[in-house]
Amino acid sequence: MANAYLQGVEISASQFLDIFHHYDNDGNGYIEGKELQSFIKELQQARKQAGLELTDQMKAFVQEYEKNTDAKIGIVELVQILPTEENFLLFFRQQLKSCADFMQAWRCYDADHSGYIEADELKNFLKDLLQKAKKPYDEKKLDEYTHTTLKIFDSNHDGKLCLAEMARLLPDEENFLLKFQVSGYSQSKSEMESENQIDLDSIDENGYMDENELDALLKDLCEKNKKVLEVNKIPTYKTAIMALSDGGKLYRTELALVLCAEDISAPAPL
Repeated sequence: MANAYLQGVEISASQFLDIFHHYDNDGNGYIEGKELQSFIKELQQARKQAGLELTDQMKAFVQEYEKNTDAKIGIVELVQILPTEENFLLFFRQQLKSCADFMQAWRCYDADHSGYIEADELKNFLKDLLQKAKKPYDEKKLDEYTHTTLKIFDSNHDGKLCLAEMARLLPDEENFLLKFQVSGYSQSKSEMESENQIDLDSIDENGYMDENELDALLKDLCEKNKKVLEVNKIPTYKTAIMALSDGGKLYRTELALVLCAEDISAPAPL
């Protein structure tokens, strides 16, 4: 079935999802190693069978990855080479050009401040993107986009997207949340405290962290994880994280969205 989809001039959102899941055999969110080699081979065969030339993007992709057995690609790379209907996933990229843009959008569309983008909130987000791009759509198509986006990014299948799941759409170089995960700081609250990394209950006697305190925290993280976190990127990290703040006050729940892998219940600020 995936091979047949690769022959199409245009691929629907649901077909794109089927293709990705078909080649992501281990379900880790990437097409890599033998999976990637199989995809490249079958892409070339499918286009030939359909009497279609590889697009320029496909040719560049094949040239870059065909002999690189250690390479891996995610959703972002795949959507750039396949002729996806409406290219709906790229609407995110156009809207969220940096990690700061991403955080601002998160703050806007997580309307109930639950720490998750739920189906109705995601639907509103996609609707706004379609309207800004002046793309025609109907309710059925909007529902398909919402369902497909959830299926792609909802790694724990809970029917909603946390910050880290949504951030998978950002390029790796912009995804500072991924850097925190690699460095070992994206953990549960109990793990963080047991390793004396950060006590989220004692951020500040007022229950929040300001920009100067965040700056000190980020410098500490960079010092301890020089191979992953870059000191010269501290202003970028800080700007993005402070986009979650409430009037310059970063409360425990917002900081936990960035540094923790699990939800942390805490009283809402008065």
